Amino acid sequence: MMRTSSTSSHSNRLWVTLKLLPGDIHQIRKEFPHLVDRSTAVARKMGFPEIIMPGDVRNDIYVTLVQGDFDKGSKTTAKNVEVTVSVYDEDGKRLESVIFPGAGDEAISEYKSVIYYQVKQPRWFETVKVAIPIEDVNRSHLRFTFRHRSSQDSKDKSEKIFALAFVKLMRYDGTTLRDGEHDLIVYKAEAKKLEDASTYLSLPSTKIELEEKGHSATGKSMQNLGSCTISKDSFQISTLVCSTKLTQNVDLLGLLKWRSNTNLLQQNLKQLMKVDGGEVVKFLQDTLDALFNIMMENSESDTFDTLVFDALVFIIGLIADRKFQHFNPVLETYIKKHFSATLAYTKLTKVLRTYVDNAEKSGITDQLFKAMKALEYIFKFIVRSRILFNQLYENKGEEAFRESLLQLFKSINEMMSSNSDQTVIVKGAALKYLPAIVNDVKLVFDPKELSKLFTEFILNVPMSRLTIQKLYCLIEIVHSDLFTQHDCREILLPTMTDQLKYHLERQEDLEACCQLLSNILEVLYKKDVGPTQRHVQIIMENLLRTVNRTVISMGRDSELIGSFVACMTAILRQMEDYHYAHLIKTFGKMRSDVVDFLMETFIMFKNLIGKNVYPFDWVIMNMMQNKVFLRAINQYADMLNKKFLDQANFELQLWNNYFHLAVAFLTQESLQLENFSSAKRAKILNKYGDMRRQIGFEIRDMWYNLGQHKIKFIPEMVGPILEMTLIPETELRKATIPIFFDMMQCEFHSTRCFQRFENEIITKLDHEVEGGRGDEQYKVLFDKILLEHCRKHKYLAKSGETFVKLVVRLMERLLDYRTIMHDENKENRMSCTVNVLNFYKEIEREEMYIRYLYKLCDLHKECDNYTEAAYTLLLHAKLLKWSEEACAAHLTQRDGYQAATQGQLKDQLYQEIIHYFDKGKMWEEAIALGKELAEQYENEMFDYEQLSELLRKQAQFYENIVKVIRPKPDYFAVGYYGQGFPTFIRNKVFIYRGKEYERREDFEARLLTQFPNAEKMKTTSPPGDDIKNSSGQYIQCFTVKPKLDLPSKFHRPVSEQIMSFYRVNEVQRFEYSRPVRKGEKNPDNEFANMWIERTIYVTAYKLPGILRWFEVKSVFMVEISPLENAIETMQLTNDKINNMVQQHLNDPNLPINPLSMLLNGIVDPAVMGGFTNYEKAFFTEKYIHEHPEDHDKIEKLKDLIAWQIPFLAEGIRIHGEKVTEALRPFHERMEACFRQLKDKVEKQYGVRAVLSSLEDRRGSRPRSMVRSFTMPSSSRPLSVASVSSISSDSTPSRPGSDGFVLEPLLPKKMHSRSQDKLDKDDLDKDKKEKKKEKRNSKHQEIFDKEFKSTDISLQQSEAVILSETISPLRPQRPKSQVINVMSSERRFSVSPSPPSSQLTPPPITPRTKLSFTIQSNLELNGMSSSDIPDVPPPLPLKGSTADYGNLMESQDLISPTTSPPAHQRHLPPPLPSKTPPPPPPKTTRKQTSVDSGIVQ
Repeated sequence: MMRTSSTSSHSNRLWVTLKLLPGDIHQIRKEFPHLVDRSTAVARKMGFPEIIMPGDVRNDIYVTLVQGDFDKGSKTTAKNVEVTVSVYDEDGKRLESVIFPGAGDEAISEYKSVIYYQVKQPRWFETVKVAIPIEDVNRSHLRFTFRHRSSQDSKDKSEKIFALAFVKLMRYDGTTLRDGEHDLIVYKAEAKKLEDASTYLSLPSTKIELEEKGHSATGKSMQNLGSCTISKDSFQISTLVCSTKLTQNVDLLGLLKWRSNTNLLQQNLKQLMKVDGGEVVKFLQDTLDALFNIMMENSESDTFDTLVFDALVFIIGLIADRKFQHFNPVLETYIKKHFSATLAYTKLTKVLRTYVDNAEKSGITDQLFKAMKALEYIFKFIVRSRILFNQLYENKGEEAFRESLLQLFKSINEMMSSNSDQTVIVKGAALKYLPAIVNDVKLVFDPKELSKLFTEFILNVPMSRLTIQKLYCLIEIVHSDLFTQHDCREILLPTMTDQLKYHLERQEDLEACCQLLSNILEVLYKKDVGPTQRHVQIIMENLLRTVNRTVISMGRDSELIGSFVACMTAILRQMEDYHYAHLIKTFGKMRSDVVDFLMETFIMFKNLIGKNVYPFDWVIMNMMQNKVFLRAINQYADMLNKKFLDQANFELQLWNNYFHLAVAFLTQESLQLENFSSAKRAKILNKYGDMRRQIGFEIRDMWYNLGQHKIKFIPEMVGPILEMTLIPETELRKATIPIFFDMMQCEFHSTRCFQRFENEIITKLDHEVEGGRGDEQYKVLFDKILLEHCRKHKYLAKSGETFVKLVVRLMERLLDYRTIMHDENKENRMSCTVNVLNFYKEIEREEMYIRYLYKLCDLHKECDNYTEAAYTLLLHAKLLKWSEEACAAHLTQRDGYQAATQGQLKDQLYQEIIHYFDKGKMWEEAIALGKELAEQYENEMFDYEQLSELLRKQAQFYENIVKVIRPKPDYFAVGYYGQGFPTFIRNKVFIYRGKEYERREDFEARLLTQFPNAEKMKTTSPPGDDIKNSSGQYIQCFTVKPKLDLPSKFHRPVSEQIMSFYRVNEVQRFEYSRPVRKGEKNPDNEFANMWIERTIYVTAYKLPGILRWFEVKSVFMVEISPLENAIETMQLTNDKINNMVQQHLNDPNLPINPLSMLLNGIVDPAVMGGFTNYEKAFFTEKYIHEHPEDHDKIEKLKDLIAWQIPFLAEGIRIHGEKVTEALRPFHERMEACFRQLKDKVEKQYGVRAVLSSLEDRRGSRPRSMVRSFTMPSSSRPLSVASVSSISSDSTPSRPGSDGFVLEPLLPKKMHSRSQDKLDKDDLDKDKKEKKKEKRNSKHQEIFDKEFKSTDISLQQSEAVILSETISPLRPQRPKSQVINVMSSERRFSVSPSPPSSQLTPPPITPRTKLSFTIQSNLELNGMSSSDIPDVPPPLPLKGSTADYGNLMESQDLISPTTSPPAHQRHLPPPLPSKTPPPPPPKTTRKQTSVDSGIVQ
């Protein structure tokens, strides 16, 4: 559609709309009549279409005026040349209406070109179509006349033709004018002469012709030829012939016009095979007509038969070529509608047979090969010829025709049976192309006879040769109409199955075999191919087992496995009950053959079900396979019942394989309908039903059919039956769970117990539930159904009920474990893992117990809980002996352990445990295990090399203990109150071990992340029943202090660095203290009625252990009176001073600031009134009169006040030595305050002093032990830390003139001051100090100072003076020398004796590394003096220090509990059977509480 659109005054535009119409012109006119009608112009292609159908006649010549060059002659300017085109015959008569200027234009008689004004060399490129009747072409020529045109009419009329050119449409040899450009000769003559055709027709028309006649075509002067002169002008045209009747090939023309010269016929037939294929197919119908006319007109002679046959083969071969394969329909149409040679069949058959009979002759083989490739169309001509003959002569010569075909096949078969290598290529072609003749030949030949001929043809092929070609030949026969006929199949199928079996058994050409079998089965499945039962039976008898074995032998990575499985499925699908019954008979009387077949089939089915060859989402194929397999399994089950159930014929392995197959079928993923969408599930149920239920009921029936043989399947069948019962289909569960009771009953009748069944079901249940099977409903059904059956049984009522309850308990734990197994919070998974392993420990299932130990260990390692991982592995090591006893398989569940004996495995475990203890910085535990291992190396294994390495490790561990600062975790009490929590934590309290440097606010945030709906309680008091019974969730969390449980080996004073480990490890008791005011408030002295309420929590096991938390098993509370509180506070204060003094004595490089703060806070009387408050409260006559029972305690408090003075004196002395000039005024003021305090105390409470003398015998000890320590799991070294660089306290101190620290007594406002601020301040100080040290020294140094051991002189005097002499320049003592401390020494930190003995103070060795810590059994919340580092240690990675100990029976709060011997202390206790507490939630730092939120 075109239209002009004037969008502006300056431009025009043309709009074109296009639409593609598919199909030929007839189809388009039919389907698009509104667009294309009879008046629509149709332009044919300037060339031939892809297909030229017979009867499609065309005779168009396209002429293009290209260009010219015309001399201006006598004119001053170039001529205005007009060319006129017309068509004339040889008589000079113009042909009318044969020129078409364009498609849709009317035909005209002459065409006039465009005129270019005064252009010497005009270029036209104008094309017209010339359509001339075929019969007139050979007499016609194109005439081009040239005329000068004037713009003036008068002159124009007088202008005549000044030149002429022409070209004949037919060449002298009878071929049509060649396509392409032609340079025509321009003739000049008188106008009248030029109009006379006879004047120029005898002259050459083109310059090429002129040269051929010996004339020069390039002369500059004009040449005279007759009455015409050749002009210097030039003129070019181009032509294109589109004709189905006019050929430009002389050889083809000779054949098409063979009658004109029969002498050249043989030559023309031979020359045909040299003609270009495009020219031949263009004239296909005429060429074939010519060939068969030659054959028919020489019917009495065979002179031309072979040549015509070869020409026919050549033409068929052309069309078979890819280039011309689209001409196949043309050939088919010709044969059906235009072929008419009735006797051609005899000659074609005869020539073909001659070729076959002489196949081995030289020169024949190639031609025969070509004939074989053309066999399909040769036989189409033969059959069509015979049909035309029958129509004409009413079946005359039928027998002769039949005989000729038989003879032909006989010749072919003889050729096929020969072993000549020369004809191999011909035989291959015969196998490939012979089946193509079937559909045509059966029209004129008996199909059964033809089937026999093809059978013989196949059987004549040697078995070892041309296998692939033979199989594809059979495939083509199956595709033919022959195989769809029942009688023909009867003949063909046995041969095909025999061939298939032969080649399948030899694994030859499996792809072709599979394709052949698949095509056979596809035909047999059709409804319109007659009876197939007999033929399915043939396939079943010959091929079923062979196909099964082929599938079994194939790998899953084979490309053909899916196809062979589909073939096997198709065979089974088409087998009816009759076939299954007949299958047994085919094996004859050999019972073993039946057993082997069923065993093979069961194994194959099970493998195919377990590893499906089809994609999971190919539901239709999988369901079809399952449907077929289900029917086959049920049919084979009938065979089992009939043939192999009685006592004489029972086959245990066969039945066992059946049960495993059936269960595998039932439990396969593609049948688990609950995993599909509801729509897909509905479709599957509608079409196939729930196949799980069908096979499940069948399994149940088969089990009960076993009768007395059941015991043979226990315990092996427990697992498969369990898998089946776990399928989430209620009716199936109800039907199959009773099988368990039947198994119990069966084993009980045999052995009077069902231990094997019980062991097996526990083991299998663990794997199944962990794998995702099982649910709450199953647990309920299992409990209900089995209990009902057990209670009805006379002997199983009690033991059966015990077993059922046991399994139900296990399922509860396993379901909990599975639910939380994929939880992001690994600590939750730890809790459930311990839950399960405790259960296995309880029921003594060692294999499963170890399995879960390693699961727990792996979880700990993932969280970097190396201490807990070590304790977990230690539980496994406890199960082993130091012996040569063989290691059971279940003891070595890890691939990493290569041990043949228990001793070897225990050795490997100990090495790994020591490694984990080292990473967790639990060197005390590593040393204890190392000693046990060293004993084995030294006295049992005599492995001194390992021993030396182990001892080096131990030495390193000892050094680490005294040189590496270890962070001390906090402990938190957590209560979960309310019915909203799970049962195993509901209304219970747990003690959690915090992570390194974890504050309570961070820990609470972790808890609340796990329970986002929980409400945090604001009080530390136990909640009432209203909260416990509410439906909500309430979490109570507060910090508790671990109670030191010092091992018995520490019977003398030791370094605080050693002691500090036991303050936070191997602890089982924890306390929380809060102040309680009794009586009226005294505004002048708040300490008089300030009582302490202390709650003691005892956990089930010591912390750390295999978890970082344990449940609180007992809670009790004690009250501390104000006087006892005062004593405790004074002890704490003295302890702080003592420790700080000792640290500075041991390490002169310690910063002085913490000491300054501590001393000033005690001696400066500006704050809190000091111990004056205690004097007012407890030292009055009124109090002594009212509380006579407190006399000893009052004396003890006085004694503590008095003993503070010598401690302060030593501290101020050290401070004076180290104080800088800038702080000298501060020190002098502190000294003045101390003198006042000392005078007052000594006056009121007496003088306490310690005399210490130094002797030359003392060896040197390192003052400062500084080193860089890098943990194995850390990429960064721990900070350089001094063993003595521990601050006096991290608890904020309220200085008082009498030296008290009163924070534990303060109300909430004072007590709740953030611990973290001071930690941060100390950390900042530490960083500054380290930077200063780094500037002073490039390397870290170990300062060794000499100091002498002290002989203690005990003097019976009231005043003992504390003094010491330091000799730093004394030579270092040899390493072999041992520091001797008198056995009579007592720890300076022990509480002073009662007044009766107060004049004999405890001796002290001030310069040895002994702790001055005062032991306090009445400490409040928070850390004791020795717990607080002045410079906090650096933050390590996520490792945690931990331990695991035994629960002590003693509940004594005052005296420490005696620890077991070292070799026993390191072995963890038996795991608790109760449900362990849940782990804390994952650490989050979303928020940090400013206020602790605790209400006192």
